[in-house]
Amino acid sequence: MKTRVSSKGRLVLPAALRKLDGIVAGREIRIERIQAGHYLLNLLEPRNAGFMNWLKACPEKGWCKAVDSESTAAS
Repeated sequence: MKTRVSSKGRLVLPAALRKLDGIVAGREIRIERIQAGHYLLNLLEPRNAGFMNWLKACPEKGWCKAVDSESTAAS
């Protein structure tokens, strides 16, 4: 696939690639220069990915329940 670098130096990943890997706005990507004209992009693990995976793997579903809280909004 082809893409272009903008005048601000931004590189756009085509939508088809973002969809394949579930890349959403704000996702961090590391770029490494291999040699002139060759680069490697790596998706970084989202923050708290380990914790979220742990929660999703919990065999006992429903142990975490929402609690009522007071609003901080002025009435």
